[in-house]
Amino acid sequence: MTDRKTSFRLTDDQIWEFVANAHTGIMTTLRSDGMPISMPLWFACIDRTIYVHTRGKKLQRITRDSRASFLVESGEMWAELKAVHLTGHAELVELAPKFEARIVAETGRKYDAFRTAPAQMPERTAALYAALMRWVRFTPDARILSWDNAKLTTTTTTTTTTTTTTTMTMTPEPT
Repeated sequence: MTDRKTSFRLTDDQIWEFVANAHTGIMTTLRSDGMPISMPLWFACIDRTIYVHTRGKKLQRITRDSRASFLVESGEMWAELKAVHLTGHAELVELAPKFEARIVAETGRKYDAFRTAPAQMPERTAALYAALMRWVRFTPDARILSWDNAKLTTTTTTTTTTTTTTTMTMTPEPT
């Protein structure tokens, strides 16, 4: 039986540090027929709220139905898998200039090394992106699901009959 204090879940501080430093988020919005659509996005996490600068049909979906979810994850091997899944509401917002500068600085910190400079894009493409981009604020509710498989450890023991057994054990979090 697992001790109730033992968990592979992240603490609130671990959740928000992981989210803030994740490279790509997956935002899921709902089509008019209720079908979920998930799209990868670059984002900033400011004060435990997600901000994305985006365009396209997701803006229409958000305007029609604000229910959304947001996922960040990392790891390739099972023991490395780590994720945070947020549910909440998304809305199109106009940002105060000082607050927008804060978000732009955060997205710059995360993504400047990965961006295609507008000068390197075809002029028409750069103009299209500049004209259609809008800010979206995703406000999570209290339903946060998180896990970090690195908090699980594998221990191998050999018995006297040379049978090897592998046991999954939970590593208790510090109290």
